[in-house]
Amino acid sequence: MNSILPRHAPCFLSLSPRSLNSPVVRDSEVTRAARRKSSHKKVAFPLAQDESPSASITETATPARPLLRHTPGSLLKQTFTPRSALKNPDMSAILGTGSRTSRFVHTPRPKGSLTMNTLHTLKLRRDQTSTSSFSRPLVTELDPDAPIRQKRPLADLDREDDARLLRYIYTLIRAGMTNEAQRLCKRCGQAWRAATLEGWKLYHDPNYSEGGAELQPVEGNPHRCVWKLCCWRMAEEEKFNRYERAIYAVPSGNLRQLLPELRYSGLTHEELDELPREYLEASWTMEKVFEELQATESKRVLDATKEHYHIIQKFVILGDLDGLLEEFGDWLGKTPPLPAHLLRFMTHLVLFYRCLGMQLKEEVCMDVLKAYISLLVKEKQVELIAFYVSHLPADVGVSQYARFLEEVTETEQRRRCLELAREAGLDVAAVTKTVVETVRERDGEEFSHHDLTPALDTGTTAEDHQKIDVIDWLVFDPAQRAEALKQSNAIMRKFLAAKKHEAAKLVFAKVPEDSMREIYQQWEEQGMNTPLPAEEENAIREHLCVRAYLEAHEAFNEWFRHMNSPPLKPTPPTQAKFKETVAYEMKEKDYKSDYEKWQGRLDALTEDVKERIYNVLLFVDGGWMVDVREDAEVDSERSIQMALLRRLCLPMMTFLLLTVLQRTERHQESLRLADIIASDQHRLYEVFSKDELQKFLQKIRESSLLLLDKGLDPLGYELQS
Repeated sequence: MNSILPRHAPCFLSLSPRSLNSPVVRDSEVTRAARRKSSHKKVAFPLAQDESPSASITETATPARPLLRHTPGSLLKQTFTPRSALKNPDMSAILGTGSRTSRFVHTPRPKGSLTMNTLHTLKLRRDQTSTSSFSRPLVTELDPDAPIRQKRPLADLDREDDARLLRYIYTLIRAGMTNEAQRLCKRCGQAWRAATLEGWKLYHDPNYSEGGAELQPVEGNPHRCVWKLCCWRMAEEEKFNRYERAIYAVPSGNLRQLLPELRYSGLTHEELDELPREYLEASWTMEKVFEELQATESKRVLDATKEHYHIIQKFVILGDLDGLLEEFGDWLGKTPPLPAHLLRFMTHLVLFYRCLGMQLKEEVCMDVLKAYISLLVKEKQVELIAFYVSHLPADVGVSQYARFLEEVTETEQRRRCLELAREAGLDVAAVTKTVVETVRERDGEEFSHHDLTPALDTGTTAEDHQKIDVIDWLVFDPAQRAEALKQSNAIMRKFLAAKKHEAAKLVFAKVPEDSMREIYQQWEEQGMNTPLPAEEENAIREHLCVRAYLEAHEAFNEWFRHMNSPPLKPTPPTQAKFKETVAYEMKEKDYKSDYEKWQGRLDALTEDVKERIYNVLLFVDGGWMVDVREDAEVDSERSIQMALLRRLCLPMMTFLLLTVLQRTERHQESLRLADIIASDQHRLYEVFSKDELQKFLQKIRESSLLLLDKGLDPLGYELQS
């Protein structure tokens, strides 16, 4: 307790016998070794004639004042202690006033007491046989309280040093540099004063809460109230130096003693005029001050009051947050746009008040944040956007970050953006899903019938490529494979409806091949013994339906290319000369060989395309683009699109198969296809329009007529005699 009170028991000093014999002890004459070896003894000094003979002083041996030096500079500009100062320190270097002085000043040593020349005087009194010349009374003890207790002063130079030290301790405390003030006290030999500045810390014993086996050190002052009371009384004591009173007025909260010192700081060499009585009696509130500013006739002042930062200062000083946010809302709605630094400051001010738990107008706060986020997006500040988006409400933040991600196209940058989103606490799954849905629904294209598009395949546009690439957002995280299937299916449905088969293939290729296995594995890892959720299982089935359709379409394209590129039959020569005849025979032989190869390849491709088209027409478990699980969440748009795709794609697949069969003269198989379409098991006739059925029957009629021309019955069987 005593170690932290502002005043405590006398601090004794000691002198070595050798130092007592020397009238003046210089720094150059006392080495570090000598100081370390100096013994600590109590020594009585002879007093002046008016002093009590029993008085004595004790103190640690300290060398005399070092050589006089110039003041080198301001203490506040020093960030470290030079090594040279440790060997021969100069108090003026520690307590410099910021500029060189034109005179020499006496400076005490940082190490040891600041009462060295007082000590020197008392030593001289003891050594002199006659003390008549020492008529001025000084303290007879050199503890910190001696001047107050004995009502006797220190030597003039010591008082000057002490006053300068107190002034700079006060300066440091006023600047909030309490730790630096304590270090300064220790460097100047006043560790006791550093201890008095330590008592403000709250008491805390971690052993009560943690309860560990090993005792933890206790922090703070258990008698803080007593310490503050002592500081208060010291601030009230007029015998103390005014800076010392101010030092202890700060931690005790004694504003009555502190305010005069604040007023006179830095103005000690100027005379202060008393303010008029009208000023002292005026009731100056904050509102009154700003009213006077608005009423001024000075154009410069009026212009300054209209500046953005001054308006913010006004509302912050008045504590009018509603008025501040109203101003923000007005500024955001005006043109030209606000400067970037102002918008940044507005955003941080809003976030600051949020951290304080202040009630704010959330709508305006969101507008400020969104405006700053838009600025960051425009300036491509990728590393910052997610942090500010995280301060928006969850749904708004998802849409804002998704809007930003729409413009990010480079793969590694996409990965980095998602990583930043996770670090900021955003719902990454919701963000990526929103990005994909926004891009794929941007054009709002309606499903159209194939008959409206004359070409077999439609080219891929730049907008189509954007829809294709957006799937990449869902494949970075394996946990989103189910969502990747659902979104890719939705994009491919529109591409198939528009006959953009190549675009649909590119989307299909974006989905990793192990997606279905990954979905099942994740479900099993969750410990689920039940089947997959209906939405996931239906998405997997739809993905397989699209694959079957794309494979059938690719097989037909390959067949069509081969069918229309047979080997050219050589033309016989017009003149039957021997040389031309031999050359023709050789070409015809090569032609027959090439034709056989071509025919064999055609037969293989024909069987392949037949199989793949039938895989679509006779898709297992209910048919192509038909969900197996009916317990899924209702998605009316998806159901409509899938039903429409059946009406668009299945008739087209049927006509493609008819083309293959008729071009390869497999007319009997064409007639069997009619039985499949008319079958009640598959009910494929339901997806044909009336016109399409008529066209289909016309194609079947053509095959029957060709069979009749070959001497067969209309169904392709041999006629009975």
